[in-house]
Amino acid sequence: MPLILIAEDEAAIADTVLYALRSEGLDTEHCQLAREVVPRVRAGGVDVVVLDVGLPDASGFDVCRELRAFSDVPVIFLTARNDEIDRVLGLELGADDYVAKPFSPRELVARVRARLRRLHAAAPEAGWVRQGDFAVDRDGHRIHYQDRPLDLTRYEYVLLAALLQRPGAILSRAQLMDRGWDSDAESMDRTVDTHIKTLRGKLRAAGADPDPIRTHRGLGYAIEI
Repeated sequence: MPLILIAEDEAAIADTVLYALRSEGLDTEHCQLAREVVPRVRAGGVDVVVLDVGLPDASGFDVCRELRAFSDVPVIFLTARNDEIDRVLGLELGADDYVAKPFSPRELVARVRARLRRLHAAAPEAGWVRQGDFAVDRDGHRIHYQDRPLDLTRYEYVLLAALLQRPGAILSRAQLMDRGWDSDAESMDRTVDTHIKTLRGKLRAAGADPDPIRTHRGLGYAIEI
């Protein structure tokens, strides 16, 4: 069941929104403070965030900016302000929609459902296998992290795909090289280390924190999902 996170400090509004969404069969959670939103989204499982701009401890704009540093979760702003400049700012920060107070609960539910439909349409198609925050298409040689495509070189893909085949298992450099290196000239331990370094950089840029790849000195590498 899709989970909608509501970040709203006004109890009457929060209760109305929660009731409207639950009546439509949607699962919900409620935050009253801005500082609660990012950790909850990082924990995973949130499909849409309904975010009040005027939270008591920080601006919803700041929360959205922080979310977009690591997540593409759809964000719908709730605000008492209907100025064009605020709408433009919210959308430029990466929000997906904007609802001005007072609003119709039915309209908000419809907007949430529209985001869920688009999210479902953008989900990996058949052939993809989900592994924690990763989605792997081995036939197409593609890997996503938290629904973001990773722009991997051939060897980066080979290394990450090999690690994901056996999550938690330690693979030696020799085992990793056997998966995709073609010639002895390329078969050097330092080559594996170099590609692991660049792979870690791309995962970090996609929001991986902490680093899921573990170095086991003298043994090799493993991935935790």
